[in-house]
Amino acid sequence: MKADNQVLIDSKAFAIRIIKFYLFLKEEKQVHVISKQILKSGTSIGANVRESVNAQSRMDFINKLNIALKEANETEYWLELLHEAGIIDDRQFDSIYNDCGRIAATLTKIIKTTKNNIENNVQ
Repeated sequence: MKADNQVLIDSKAFAIRIIKFYLFLKEEKQVHVISKQILKSGTSIGANVRESVNAQSRMDFINKLNIALKEANETEYWLELLHEAGIIDDRQFDSIYNDCGRIAATLTKIIKTTKNNIENNVQ
């Protein structure tokens, strides 16, 4: 993965957004436990994407991106809980949830493409 890859840029921007969202939840909404969970999962997406840049093999690369994808799915879960519990409104939810979904979709595409490339090179 190139250092200027869009998913690398997007996942870092998302992590910064999650940090700000965490502070909002903690300070404005007094939500402490879920805010820490979303901080961990939401920032972990970008950390794992960054780790994939220096993967030791294509399988290691896929593994790092799979972890990032799992963290994105977890982040979506916490966002759904916050929305369904009425802690965040539709506008807040839609905006951040859609960003997370776009990153997850990109990760899925990269993982599938890399797996296909491995399979095609092996045969």
